Amino acid sequence: MSYIDKTLECTDCGESFTFGVSEQELFASKGYTNEPKRCPECRMSRKQQRPGSSFSQQRELFPAICATCGKSTQVPFQPRQDRPVYCSDCYNKVRPRTTQRY
Repeated sequence: MSYIDKTLECTDCGESFTFGVSEQELFASKGYTNEPKRCPECRMSRKQQRPGSSFSQQRELFPAICATCGKSTQVPFQPRQDRPVYCSDCYNKVRPRTTQRY
């Protein structure tokens, strides 16, 4: 089947959005027969509102100071005084290396 970009109107916000060829192909490959009724932004907003959705669970970030370089950073856990905290750059230098799989 041949597809062309379509301009649709969002049922939530009323804005026009493009239902592109690649998205149409994706919908067809998943067996969806209807076109989307919401723009991508409203679809994401709706997903975030679903109870139990991983989209609805925003990670809380805590401020910390890197134990190696002293740079301010944020981490997804409550830092403790007895454990060092690293910024992402320093963590990548000190983290234990895992064995490579072949």
